[in-house]
Order: sequence, then structure tokens, then C-alpha cells
Amino acid sequence: MKIEALIASIFFISVFSFAQENNTQKNTLNRQFNEIYKTSNSYQTYKVISKNKFLELNQNVLDSLKELKNSIVEKNKQLSEKGNTIKTTQENLTSIQIALHKAKEKENSISLFGLQLNKLTYNLILWSIILGLLLALLYYIFRFNRSNILTKKAQSSLLDVEHEFDKHRKKFLEREQKLRRQLQDEINKQRNI
Repeated sequence: MKIEALIASIFFISVFSFAQENNTQKNTLNRQFNEIYKTSNSYQTYKVISKNKFLELNQNVLDSLKELKNSIVEKNKQLSEKGNTIKTTQENLTSIQIALHKAKEKENSISLFGLQLNKLTYNLILWSIILGLLLALLYYIFRFNRSNILTKKAQSSLLDVEHEFDKHRKKFLEREQKLRRQLQDEINKQRNI
């Protein structure tokens, strides 16, 4: 769209400048024709023009036409050059847009294990892994604390049982010693009798 506007403006500028040159030359030629008409002699209904003035006017007209043709050729060359410049600019713009698109894709993606992932996908994967590891850590901490509490209870119960066992053993030893004494006393009584 911008390129078309650029081409149109170049065309209008060249046409406008050509028209100004053309008007200037026409005015000059028109003035020359008027001057010849005024300075020429009249013969009945005809005008008699001197050959020198006619040749001079003819030469001026031919020079003006030649100048206009050269100007047209020059303007066509300029238009061609501008067209080539516009074409080159469009090609450069296209290649720059492609490079920009690739750069944006590269900027918005991350390579993970050789795969190009979108940043959003990468962030979802990363935070899912972090959340999973955090949940696993919390689960194992919970299990460890629970096991630790159960172990402490079991150790406490074991100590209680050991104390009871020691008491029971002492009582048992005392009873056994009593029974042995009684047995010994009875054996001694039986021997004495």
C-alpha cells in the first residue's frame, strides 16, 4: 500500500514538472508565434513571414520537441530506477519480516532435550515438575514424621515393657528365692527329724 502511494506520488511529481516545463516552452513558443504573427506583413488575407524568422521558429520548435523527448526519456529512466529501488526495498522488507518472524519464534520458544517448546508449554512442564517434587517431598516429610512418632511410641512402650519385665523378673527371682529357702528349710527339717 505504501509502495503504491510512493509510485503514484513519483508519477504525479514527474507529470507536474513535465507539465510546467511544457507550459513554459509553450508560452515561449506561443509568444514566438504571436510575435511572428505581429511582425509579419499582411498580403490580402495571408500573412507573409520572413524565412529567417520561420526557420528560427522551426528550429526553436524542433529544439523544444527534442528537449521534451529527452526529458521524457530521463523521467522514464528515473521511474524505472525508482521502480527497481521499490522492488529491492520490497524484497528487503520481505526478508526482514521473515527474519523478524523467525526471531520472534526463537524468542518465544525454549529448547528442551532438542525440542523447541513454546515458553508457555515449557513453564507448564517446569512448574508441574516442581509442584510434583514439592508434593512428593511433603508426602515423605509427613510419612517420616508419622513413622518417627510411631517409633518413639514403640520405644516408649518397649521401655515400659522392659521396666515391667524387670519388675516381674525381680518378683519372680524373689519368689523363687523364697521358694528355694522354703524348700531348703523343709529339706533341713526333714533331715533333722
